[in-house]
Amino acid sequence: MLKKYQSSAGVLTRFADLIIVISSWLAAYPIRFQWLRMIPFDETPAFEHYLSLLPMIVVLWVAGFQSFGLYRYEKVYRRSTEIYTMLRAHFATLIFFTALAYFITQYRFSRGVIIVFGIQVAIGCWLFRVVYRKILRELHKKGVNNTSLFAVGEGKAFAFVVDQLNRYPEIGVEIIKIIGPDHYDDAISQIKALNPKILLLGLPRSHTKTLDLIIDSIKDAPIDLQILPDYSDFLALGARVENFEGVPLVQLNESPLIGYRAWMKRLFDFVVSAIALLILSPLLALVAILVKITSRGPVLYRQERMGLDGRTFHMLKFRSMRIDAEDKTGAVWAVQNDDRRTPIGTVLRSTSVDELPQLWNVLVGDMSVVGPRPERPVFVSKFKHEIPNYMLRHRVKTGITGWAQVNGWRGDTSLEKRIECDLFYIRNWSLWFDLKIMVLTVFKGFINKNAY
Repeated sequence: MLKKYQSSAGVLTRFADLIIVISSWLAAYPIRFQWLRMIPFDETPAFEHYLSLLPMIVVLWVAGFQSFGLYRYEKVYRRSTEIYTMLRAHFATLIFFTALAYFITQYRFSRGVIIVFGIQVAIGCWLFRVVYRKILRELHKKGVNNTSLFAVGEGKAFAFVVDQLNRYPEIGVEIIKIIGPDHYDDAISQIKALNPKILLLGLPRSHTKTLDLIIDSIKDAPIDLQILPDYSDFLALGARVENFEGVPLVQLNESPLIGYRAWMKRLFDFVVSAIALLILSPLLALVAILVKITSRGPVLYRQERMGLDGRTFHMLKFRSMRIDAEDKTGAVWAVQNDDRRTPIGTVLRSTSVDELPQLWNVLVGDMSVVGPRPERPVFVSKFKHEIPNYMLRHRVKTGITGWAQVNGWRGDTSLEKRIECDLFYIRNWSLWFDLKIMVLTVFKGFINKNAY
């Protein structure tokens, strides 16, 4: 259904962005040095210096917009979301370009030209997207170049698809008929009578026979068949269809961190953990001394935790409890005002400083800087039977901090909410999301009322 919209929107948007970027750079020079002469400058530089940067600008902005997923139309985003993504991609590329221009050339380019260029691209790309969507909406609302769709089915996923098609008329799909479970018997006759261009089938598994009859009745008709598989009960992280030697395979709950994404995150984790260990080494040494002189036992505490794909590893922490803390109770969660804590342990746990040795776990690849917090296997074996989709949090590496932690879901708080945050993080992962969580951790993660 989206193929027609993908092809037109993708090509036109790419072409428009390219024209806007090129024209904005060419126009920024005369705007700065001819129209904005009231702002003082030493002398008018040669235009050739600025023209020589145009190939690099084109490559950077094409690559930057592409890397931010600006031209991925496998789903239709709200206009505000698309514009936000565009602005984020544009300003990130602009910062990178500015740094690159100053480092690779001896010539010092005007900051005014770069600012004018940045403003023009932002406004131009924003206006194009607003106007383009507005034109498409108006044309399709009037029935211009629409594709007719007949929908048969039920359930949340089916209702969602129908709602999205109605919500985004710019896609160019017009729903001419919807048949629910009470009229499945009439579906075949009505499909033949209306002869739609697209037939959407979203029948539950209990109506497999009806589905087969409908498919068999249109096998020779010039109708595009779209089947919505009934897998909503199993879907938590998303789905995609893979073409394997001509055979479609539906992938459910696949980890987003595969291929180059996994390498990007691993490189990010390695660099961040290495730098953090170097910078924090004096603090780590001081805490180690305090732990050693205030209580009997080792400085570091090694505890078995479950990580990526259910594999276990030994997570490091500064020891904050007595060495016999679980001799009588077995594995239990820490509670507020826990009397098992050492004198320095209360401070370490309330400030989360006891977690800092996990930077070594990140460096060696057991953990990530950002991800769902790792849990002990004894608790995992219990929670996986009590909380739906609990084990899906292990589709990515566990982290020192996470989306649940910066939202306050730590300590003795709702496990359901914690898992909800973990799955949201996995579904929406990006390096920018990791950076956002790291920044929030500085302000909200280290000291928290639920950290004990």
